[in-house]
This record gives sequence, structure tokens and C-alpha cells, in this order.
Amino acid sequence: MKIFIKNMVCGRCISAVENIFGNMNIKIKNINLGEIETEFEVSYKDLQSLEKHLTETGFERIKDSAHQLIEKIKNQIIVKISELDIDENFLLSEFLSSELHKDYSSLSKTFSQNENITLEQFFILQKIEKVKELLLYNEFTLTEIAGKLGYKSVQHLSSQFRNSTGFTPTEFKKLKVHNRKPLDQL
Repeated sequence: MKIFIKNMVCGRCISAVENIFGNMNIKIKNINLGEIETEFEVSYKDLQSLEKHLTETGFERIKDSAHQLIEKIKNQIIVKISELDIDENFLLSEFLSSELHKDYSSLSKTFSQNENITLEQFFILQKIEKVKELLLYNEFTLTEIAGKLGYKSVQHLSSQFRNSTGFTPTEFKKLKVHNRKPLDQL
């Protein structure tokens, strides 16, 4: 049985969800971001209990196909950005179409109708959150960050950063409070 879960965005999320299933003695056959395949069918009563435990931990079971697709899109974007290997000629449309085997226009339409934000805007917000994280770690220069996240120039990154946050990257680094957002709340 496949169960789709919202807000699974990292390895720690997988571990947390594995613990929930383990505590409920539900055997997992396979687990990926946003998707779990159980070895056996899960009873209605256990699904209700599972939903309660997931919600208490900040997750949510996804029941309809549109929201399952949206969660897959989000996970693909989050993983791609976390790899820090986005070419400056990267096209979100080609990437998502290839990974999800669906036409980009239908992906984009489904996403926009359900999330009240476009796919491109979501992608930009995710990249900006990664820039904030990398700035705070102070491991890379702004030029290196721009290169790793597919920006054609530092100016382009800075402009997008300022439009999104109201600060330049340099001003952001100097702030005492950095207002980073959890990836599942973008």
C-alpha cells in the first residue's frame, strides 16, 4: 500500500516518519521523501491513528492525487536545490517534466491552482532560503553560492534576494535575527 505524506523534506523527516510507522508496528517496504510503501494494507482504524500521529509531528497524509503530485514536485525542487549543483542554463520546466514524466504546463497549472503561487516563484523562494542558509554557514562566497544555485551572476542573485527578503545578502548577514523559514512552510 502506498501512503503519501506532506512536509517530508529531508532525511530527518524520513527518520521521524519511520519511527511513527515503527511505533505503530506498520512494516515499511520502501520509503522516500513524501511516499511510503507498506508491506501490507493498512486498516482504516490504523490509518486514522497514523494520521493523528503524523499531524502531531508536523506531517500530513495526502489523500488526493493533485496534492500527491504537488508534494512530489516540491520534493524534487528541494532535493535539486540541496545538491548545490544547478547549472546556469538549468530549466525548471525540463527538469520537472523529465523527473515526473508529465507535461510541464499541467504540472504548473495543478501547482498554481492548489498552492496560490507559481512553480517558478516556489523555486525562487526555495533557492533564497538555501542562500540564507549558506550565507549563515559562511562556507562559500556569494560568487560561489551564485554558481552553485544556477544564477548567471552575483547581481542576479542579489536582486532576487533583495526582492524576496527586502535585504541585500550582505545586509542579511549583518542582521541579528535571520528569519529563516522552514522549507515545508514556503
